[in-house]
Amino acid sequence: MSPRSFGRRTSGGESASTTTVPVNGSHAGRVPLPSQSSLKAALRGRYEIHREVGHGGMATVYLARDVGHDRAVALKVMRSDLVLTLGPQRFRREIRLAARLQHPHILTVLDSGEAAGQPWFTMPFVEGETLRDRLRREGALPIAEALRITREAAQALAYAHHHGVVHRDVKPENLLLTQDGSTLLADFGVALPTALLGEEHFTETGLSLGTPAYVAPEQATGSQAVDGRSDQYALAATCYEMLVGKPPFTGPTAAALIAKRFSTPVPAVRAARAEVPRAVDQALRRALALNRDERFGSIESFIAALEGAGSRPRGRGIPALAWTMALAARVALGLLPRIA
Repeated sequence: MSPRSFGRRTSGGESASTTTVPVNGSHAGRVPLPSQSSLKAALRGRYEIHREVGHGGMATVYLARDVGHDRAVALKVMRSDLVLTLGPQRFRREIRLAARLQHPHILTVLDSGEAAGQPWFTMPFVEGETLRDRLRREGALPIAEALRITREAAQALAYAHHHGVVHRDVKPENLLLTQDGSTLLADFGVALPTALLGEEHFTETGLSLGTPAYVAPEQATGSQAVDGRSDQYALAATCYEMLVGKPPFTGPTAAALIAKRFSTPVPAVRAARAEVPRAVDQALRRALALNRDERFGSIESFIAALEGAGSRPRGRGIPALAWTMALAARVALGLLPRIA
């Protein structure tokens, strides 16, 4: 799910510092979203829609004003067919669950409903930029800054995991860096509770999504139910990119990238940046393990290891060769799920 940036309106009506909201990646051939005019009519009295600030295959985001509270919000309108795939009642339940995630490093859901036949939810209007914006501008970040952002995102994930929610799409686009120096993890509005992630329905419909450069192997292949260790993998890949300037694995296509992950060892951060502490290098390689049983048992343990207080690695689980053979079979049969 990719955020987009838009300018903060000043008293003079001009655009100032960037503001970010989450928007999904683009997909062709999808059911169109309602017009802005129909949304304005349906939401009249509750929200004033100012302008569209981003759109993709799953949603469109508008800058809007919450009339009742006189505040700016990001209004995200989802495609109705995606919600029907999940089930309207289940979608509403997940939105309510996301709205209960109140944490200093989580961009929370404020409100939700339906307008012109389309489900929507609102999020706070945040002044700042995405981590992706900063990486594009600066490349690799200072080590201390990269670890701080990772730690704050991990605190958000730990809170969500303790409440039974897995994010499933941790990446630089979904990490918002506020003007006051804080990190917010965005797009919990479409996260799923761990009790539902093992259901076959989600793999078949492509709802257990991720982004190729960051998605955990078990999530990419749909071979295992997703849990908090999948988020751990994605956060480790994001931390690696902050330290090195690129993700640990790259490729010309999603399938090629995922196959490379199964056929090559995790690259050492210190090979690209020698000043990175050894404890950080070791922690990232463990969190990026092909087999999730070899990763840390919790996101908190991962962060403790990044800071030099990690525990000894556990024994190996399923051999990497077995994972590679499973992936090869899925590629041959065309069973890889759609990845946003």
